[in-house]
Amino acid sequence: MEKHDERLRKEERLCSKKLIDTLFGTGGSHAMTAFPLKAVYRLIDCKAETSAPEETVMESNVQVLVSVPKKHFKRAVKRNRVKRQVREAYRKHKSFVTLRVNEHADKQLLIAFIWLSNELIDSVTIEQRVSNLLQRIGERI
Repeated sequence: MEKHDERLRKEERLCSKKLIDTLFGTGGSHAMTAFPLKAVYRLIDCKAETSAPEETVMESNVQVLVSVPKKHFKRAVKRNRVKRQVREAYRKHKSFVTLRVNEHADKQLLIAFIWLSNELIDSVTIEQRVSNLLQRIGERI
């Protein structure tokens, strides 16, 4: 994989309220856990879910959201550290799912990583868990 493919661009981040509601609100989403992370994912049809004109929609085939609840870490410094670790691990291993989603025409994958633990964990362990989750998601789609 080339170096410029390992970036995590703005288009790859899930920030659309409509898409987040699609992921969590309606049925059809799947979830799997590799403690301390839970991944909720859904493969959607790009044309059906987005009602914006084609020229304004420049979204990636895979979009990611990272959530660390305030219930687990009261201080924003710790929450931001965990989010940074998860984003970095995803950035390194995203090829597992991007190659699989690119095989499907007009499909988009939405993934939400949710933190489940009350403790900080080292980056190597988080990277292994994210890699494990992405491989399992890639096999199921």
